[in-house]
Amino acid sequence: MRLAEAIEKIAPPDAAAEAEAQRWLDNLTKPPGSLGRLEELARRVAAIQGAVPPRLGRKIILVFAADHGVTAEGVSAYPQAVTAQMTYNFLAGGAAINALARAFAVDIEVIDAGVDHDFPPHDKLRALNIKRGTDNFTRGPAMTRAEAEASIDDGIRSVEEAVAKERPFLLGVGEMGIGNTTSAAAVLCALTGAASREVAGSGAGVDAAGWARKVAAIERGLALNRPDPNDALDVLAKVGGLEIGAMTGAILAAAALRVPLVLDGFIAGSAALLARGFSPRVTEFIFAAHLSAEKGHRAMLRELGLAPLLDLDMRLGEGTGACLAMGLIEAAVKLMREMATFESAGIAGKTT
Repeated sequence: MRLAEAIEKIAPPDAAAEAEAQRWLDNLTKPPGSLGRLEELARRVAAIQGAVPPRLGRKIILVFAADHGVTAEGVSAYPQAVTAQMTYNFLAGGAAINALARAFAVDIEVIDAGVDHDFPPHDKLRALNIKRGTDNFTRGPAMTRAEAEASIDDGIRSVEEAVAKERPFLLGVGEMGIGNTTSAAAVLCALTGAASREVAGSGAGVDAAGWARKVAAIERGLALNRPDPNDALDVLAKVGGLEIGAMTGAILAAAALRVPLVLDGFIAGSAALLARGFSPRVTEFIFAAHLSAEKGHRAMLRELGLAPLLDLDMRLGEGTGACLAMGLIEAAVKLMREMATFESAGIAGKTT
């Protein structure tokens, strides 16, 4: 399945299943609506799957890593080499996402979407082999249009392969890439017209001077490349990242294959904005895991029309927020599947 086919396959969630799920929830041994957003989560999963009660199963997060040429402008607190170093850390099981994944029984797949490093063969690492990092978008496009489309197609294939192994209950996307908050902010600015100083944050902890360089780099990149806000592929190619493109494809594929997609933070959110540019319906399949502490994330979620499940002042990325939210969504579905009904428990229902 490639980009055009994925877009063509995206259909609305099952309204009949959603209505049936609501009736099911209302008949459980509790006052109607008393479990709040947990009921919404279970109902939405039922609508996406077209199954009442929803099916449980494997939870998986795809972690895409890539480098960014814009780091040459001094926009990050860390050197570019950290992207490869953290990728090794993921593979060794020593990162925050690994610890959380173990806590919530989530499978992690690490994908080299464009790291500027020669990794030795590793059975837990898959390489997309498109490009070794993007070019510096302050001096020209981050990548060609063909490379941008290839990154999306590879993200689509990553989800197809995960589904072929065992259809997931939940799918999440995470990332690693020094400089990628700069690209994500540039994507947000290009698509919405937001001012860079209003949405660019500190990323991994850049100081005030670095933040000023970051804002200036975004402004130069947008002025030079003039990405078309009505053409998501153009925006991705001109100021985006390879991991952002791959996450865009993964989000589109999840919608096409009717798998609930748990969105992580700011960088994953930029991919969701791009995916919405290809198919406005895609947001119906997305669960926003959390509100990132990154400056522009609130505006990003507002633009997407998504309400975050958690607000923990996190800004790490890697899929960490998505992993936590998967636990909530799974708990919501288990409530629906395991609670007794008024009839089965012999409890009198509401009389007024």
